[in-house]
Amino acid sequence: MRENSFKNFIRTTFGSGSPIPFIIGGQVFLFILIYFFDLLFELKIISFPLFQWSVDKLSLPTNFQAFIQQPWSLITYNFLYTGLFNVAFDCLWLYWLGTIFFNFLNRKQFLFIYIVSAIMSGLIFLVFSHLALFSNTINPPLSTGAFGLAAILAATATLVPKYELRLLLFGNVKLKTIAIIYFAIQFLFFILTNRPAAISYFCSILFGMGFIYALQSGMDWSKVFKRKQKRSAKMKVVVGNGAQQSKHHRYDLPNQDQIDQILDKISLTGYDSLSSHEKEILFKASNNNKIDG
Repeated sequence: MRENSFKNFIRTTFGSGSPIPFIIGGQVFLFILIYFFDLLFELKIISFPLFQWSVDKLSLPTNFQAFIQQPWSLITYNFLYTGLFNVAFDCLWLYWLGTIFFNFLNRKQFLFIYIVSAIMSGLIFLVFSHLALFSNTINPPLSTGAFGLAAILAATATLVPKYELRLLLFGNVKLKTIAIIYFAIQFLFFILTNRPAAISYFCSILFGMGFIYALQSGMDWSKVFKRKQKRSAKMKVVVGNGAQQSKHHRYDLPNQDQIDQILDKISLTGYDSLSSHEKEILFKASNNNKIDG
C-alpha cells in the first residue's frame, strides 16, 4: 500500500508537466551525492577527497581559464548547494513561488526566466570577478540556485505585487513586501561575502522585472525560440470539420486581449479583485498555456 502511494506521488509530481520538481530534484540529488562522497572519505572507505573535487568541478569558478576547462559549470552551479539550510530554504521558496507563478503564466515562460537568468548571472559573475575593483578580494566560486530563484520572485512580485501570503507570525503580507525584504537580505549577504555575485544577483532581479514589463507591453521574450515552430505549424494539415474547430477556439478559449486586460488588472488591484468570470478565463488560459503576452 505504501509502495503504491509512493509510486502515485512520484507519478503525480513528475508527471504534472511542471519543471519545478525536476529542478528541486536535481538540487537535492546533488546535495545528497556530494555529502555521500564526504561520508565515504570520512569513513576512510575512499582515500580521494571526492567531495571537494565534485564541488570544485560543479561550481562556477572565478576566472576564465578555469571556466574554459569546465564550461558545464555555467549550468551545474545553479544546482549545487553545500549548506543544508540553503538548499532546504531555496527549494521551498521555489516550490511556493512556482505555485503562484503558474496561476498566471506558463511553463515555457518559467523555464526561460529561470535558465536565462542563471546563465546571464553566471557570465556577469565571471566578468566582474576580473575587474580591478573586485580582483583584490577573495571571491569564492559560485554554487547556488539563488539567481534563478531571484528572477522568478522578481517576475512574480512585479506581475502580482499585491498578492498576499499568510505568514505564521505576521499574518497576510503582500508578495511585494516579502520580495523587497528577501532581496535586501540576500544582496547584503552577497555584498559581504562575494561582491561580483552581488552584482549578478541585482541583474537577475532586473531581468525578472524586465520580463514582466515587456510582457505587459505585448512582448514575450520567451517566444524568441518559437519562430521555427510557428513556421512549421503553418504547414500542418488538419483533417476534420474546420468550422467546428474554429468555433471551439473562438468561444471556448479566451483571446489574448482579454488575458492582457486581466493581467493589467491584477498588477493594479491584485488577484482578489477579479470577478469569478475573470478568474475562470485566467484558469482556462493557464491550462491551455495561452498566458504568454
